[in-house]
Amino acid sequence: MYQERLKIDWWTVVLWFGIMIFGWMNIYSACYVENQSSVFDFSQFPGKQLIWMGGAMLVAAFILLTEPRFFSNTAYAIYGGSLVLLLLVFVFAVTVNGGKSWIPIGSFHLQPSEFAKFATALAVAKYLSAIDIDLRNTHTKLVCLALIAVPAILVFLQHDTGTALVFLSFIFPLYREGLTGAVLVIGGASIILFVLALLVNKYILLGALLLLALFYLFVWLNKRSSRDYWRAATVLAVCTAFVFSVDFVFNNVLETHQRERIEVLLGQSDDLQGSGYNVHQSKIAIGSGGLVGRQYLRGTVTKADFVPEKHTDFIFCTVGEEWGFVGCTLLLVLYNLLLQRLITMAERQRSPFARVYGYCVASILFMHLFVNIGMVIGLVPVIGIPLPFFSYGGSSLLAFTILLFIFIRQDASKNQLL
Repeated sequence: MYQERLKIDWWTVVLWFGIMIFGWMNIYSACYVENQSSVFDFSQFPGKQLIWMGGAMLVAAFILLTEPRFFSNTAYAIYGGSLVLLLLVFVFAVTVNGGKSWIPIGSFHLQPSEFAKFATALAVAKYLSAIDIDLRNTHTKLVCLALIAVPAILVFLQHDTGTALVFLSFIFPLYREGLTGAVLVIGGASIILFVLALLVNKYILLGALLLLALFYLFVWLNKRSSRDYWRAATVLAVCTAFVFSVDFVFNNVLETHQRERIEVLLGQSDDLQGSGYNVHQSKIAIGSGGLVGRQYLRGTVTKADFVPEKHTDFIFCTVGEEWGFVGCTLLLVLYNLLLQRLITMAERQRSPFARVYGYCVASILFMHLFVNIGMVIGLVPVIGIPLPFFSYGGSSLLAFTILLFIFIRQDASKNQLL
């Protein structure tokens, strides 16, 4: 076996470290109490996060020293282990913030759903890197669907809807590897149709769909065949069934707090003391920051505890209040540079396994970034997922670090002839 010297992408490491340090600064500020907050008080959130940051750096170093083929060779075993941990949640879990997704280990609470994401990424990359795998094949699609859906369903049953939705991000690496774009179109159309079914009279909506079907048949198409009529009729029938199923799903599948948050987002409810409280206070905090913020440690809305979870899921509002528009832009630029770097790294891989895994990493981080900031500023429902490398939390920081550094390790050996 011929090996070149490892070429670690240090720019990616620097971006990871910079986001993590910036996150810790905001965790410290969000929890800051004058004359009572010590950086090295390990009983408080900032001190605990310092411990997790040290642990994350040790884990990162260990991964960089690991043989890259280890992750490919053990991908299915790691995936199976993550499923076992998810099943153990139903036996040993404790309830945290309404969700039963945490396993107590002494004073530490382990959240297996965070680790299931990188395990699923490894399994998907392993499967798609096999010889003669073609995503146009129905069997291949079903296997990929099963690999993604099984952990997602287990996470959903733990009332961790936010993390379960993150598994939808795997559609992007599948698309990169040859999945038809129709899947993305159908997914986007389903979301739009779901929202419209909640806002618009169903018969008016179905009338509009019928008009679209007629436009497709008699205006858009120059030549029509019986297949086109059957295709239009089938799509219209499926859309009709979907529209009339929305109310059942909304009222019987979603939980009460999830329904309330969607209603607040869509403007059907204005519960500023209940489901809309978090987002309302978050908007006030971000808006009060103005261009350059109130200065570090001088936030008033977050300091007065008006914003719940200000050091975890809603930490972006601390950035907005104390660092202002400039600070928010800086954070988004750092994330954008990281995502662009990951995609560039993924495209230069010689190994299909590393390429697919790289796209999985970028997609998972993008989904977290989009949903977390979207919910903080009121663009998506509040579903409670952390900001990668930034929010407080040991499980999430370690899991995201493992997710990222496995790919950095793969990239460091991209020129090896194995």
